[in-house]
This record gives sequence, C-alpha cells and structure tokens, in this order.
Amino acid sequence: MHSRKLGPDGPPVSSVGIGGMSFGPFYGETTEAESHAILDAAREAGIDHIDTSNVYGAGRSEEVIGCYLARLDGPSPFRIATKGGITTDPDTGARRFDNSAAHLKAELDKSLKRLGVDQVELYYVHRRDPDIPIEEVTGTLANLIAKGKIARFGFSEIAPTSLRRAAQVHPVAAVQSEYSLQTRAPELGLIQACEELGTALVAFCPVGRGLLTDTPPTPQRVEASGFLKTNPRFTSENLPRNIAASQPLRDLARDLGHSTAALAIAWLLTRSETVIPIPGTRSTDHFRELVAGANLSLDADTLAEIDRHLPPGWCHGARYSAAQSIGPEDYC
Repeated sequence: MHSRKLGPDGPPVSSVGIGGMSFGPFYGETTEAESHAILDAAREAGIDHIDTSNVYGAGRSEEVIGCYLARLDGPSPFRIATKGGITTDPDTGARRFDNSAAHLKAELDKSLKRLGVDQVELYYVHRRDPDIPIEEVTGTLANLIAKGKIARFGFSEIAPTSLRRAAQVHPVAAVQSEYSLQTRAPELGLIQACEELGTALVAFCPVGRGLLTDTPPTPQRVEASGFLKTNPRFTSENLPRNIAASQPLRDLARDLGHSTAALAIAWLLTRSETVIPIPGTRSTDHFRELVAGANLSLDADTLAEIDRHLPPGWCHGARYSAAQSIGPEDYC
C-alpha cells in the first residue's frame, strides 16, 4: 500500500483509508461483525487510516471501532480520525453546529471513551459554526493538541479562504471534502490551497455514493437510506439518468479488466498527492475492489478517456438537497 502525508508535519498514512459512516445505519442496517470484517480486510491490505465521527449512528461507529481495538493485543494498527461540532437544538430537535471550546472538548472526551483510546490522530470540526471565527476555533483545537488529546486537527467541508485563515493560526493537517468523478468542486480552489499549505485533502464519497461502481444503487436501496432518498442525485427522475450517464465508466473498467470502483479510486489518486480517499462499505468484497484502486497505474490515454466519458458537470441533480446543504461552505 502506497502512503501519503497527513498534513504538513504529519505522519505517512495509507493512500486509501476507511470511511466509518457505513459502520452505522446511514446507508442501511449493518452488524458489528460485518464492520469488524471490513477492519480485518483493511489490516490485511495495509490500510492504517480510519475516519469516523461522533454522529455516525449516534456514536455507534466509534463504539464498533472501539470494540474491535479492545480485542487486539498491542497498540492500535490504525491512525484514527473522528469529528465533533454537529449537534441538535434541545428545544426544536433541529440540527445545528456548535464550535465552542466547551462543546468540542466534551464531545471529544465522549469519542475517546467510545473508541477506548487516550488520543486520536486527527480531530475534525465536522461543520463550521458561523457565529465563531475560525481563528478562535483553530485556537481551541491547538489547545487540544497541547493537552495531548489529539495529535493534529482538520476541518470538514470548508472553503479555501477558511482554510487559509485557519492556517495562519496553526498548521491544518487535513480538510475533508466530497470529491469524486461526479463531484469535482474541490478542483476550483481547494486542492490548490491544500497543496500550497501541505494540508491533506481527505476525499469522502470517492465512488459517488455507489454510482461509480459495478452495482449502482437500485430504487430499493435508495428508499432504504434516509439520506439517499432525499438527495437530488438519487430521485426517481435523476437516478436512471445518472446510471445511464455513468455507464461508459463501467464499460471502460470492464474493458480494462478492473472494477469500476477501483478505476474511480485510481482516477482520484491521480488528481493530487494531497488526496486521500476514504471509501466506506458494508461488503468485504466491495472493499477489496475499492482498495485495488490504490495499486492501479493509469496512463494518459486512459485518463483522457475517463474525462471524455465523464466530463465535469455530467451528473444530474445537485450534490445536496436544501436541507442537506446547510453547513458545508460554498466557494464556487
């Protein structure tokens, strides 16, 4: 497994990580045994970076990882990233964001307990709180480093301008953003800022929530996911359009002798040395397809063919619905 650097002063980590959202019921029900099988497969493949959050399954993802680590002898084989900053209004139950020092510290302590560790490698602010300057939040995170609770920190779904403001206070190890052949907004400034600052660009949903695979979501799978069934790219109108539009990638992958998921991961790794995809799955077979992308070498002709079939803007529907788009920062 090749490695990439986790931030300007960070350690090398596997060039592909694991997204722990699938360890909760976000895309459908799963079991602890299935999640642990993914972690076993990750270790066999040389993957040492795992990404989770306090809100994935209301802490279930962290608990599953913590239970797995508790069964092992010796130190953790993973460099763990988790997140805080998303919460709910106690009066209305509506989702809101809290980047206060008290909230981030309290949620981190809960995450550490669920994970069964004293420190995480990376702690993200999951969504920015617009009422608190990012410079102040960066100071809070730097203090958590000083206390030894985290080794480094990052931000999820922020604009390049916000990254630069934060980096003036303290080096930012990583920015997490959706990035794939169907979501290419990071190419309009975020990749460039990450390269300039030495920040890792951790790419979630690198196979387009399943659209860039050999088995794209069916209407039944979409209906079973609370997120997908309200997402514009998976509506009854747009899902068949997007499956048809992405079919040339499946055809190309078949002709090359690869899975579509592996080809999509390999393409993403060519975009910048800062990019670290973190695919998630509930299937060990699919996981091995994803990991295979880390070892594919794509020549210029293949890259040109991919871009010809799936140029920027090919996907039908917005990335998020109006409700889902609250929180991520727009910058292009």
